[in-house]
Amino acid sequence: MAPFEKHIFVCTNQRPAGHPRGCCDPTATAELQRAFKTELAKAGIQATVRANKSGCLDQCEHGPTVVVYPEGVWYGKVAIADVAEIVESHILGNHPVERLRLADGCVNTVECEHRLPRKE
Repeated sequence: MAPFEKHIFVCTNQRPAGHPRGCCDPTATAELQRAFKTELAKAGIQATVRANKSGCLDQCEHGPTVVVYPEGVWYGKVAIADVAEIVESHILGNHPVERLRLADGCVNTVECEHRLPRKE
């Protein structure tokens, strides 16, 4: 079997309602991840592109968060309505959806303007 060409990781982390950092899957249904799987199947590429549930990607203030590898493209504030566009533009067309893309300075840094100060 050939390796996957791309992996889509969809954060399904949950936090209590009203948590200051937000929550990527407040309904605990993994609905966003399932939407990606559905779109991949519609496109006939479910054998070469995998949409996985992920634990916390630590980008909570930008959630729901999705990351696509091998490119390492991070998306924030992803809604069900965005899934078809991400699959068509990025997964099939190799053109990331810029309006949803997280700025490089916001990924894996405690200094992003969107992040709350951490309490150590």
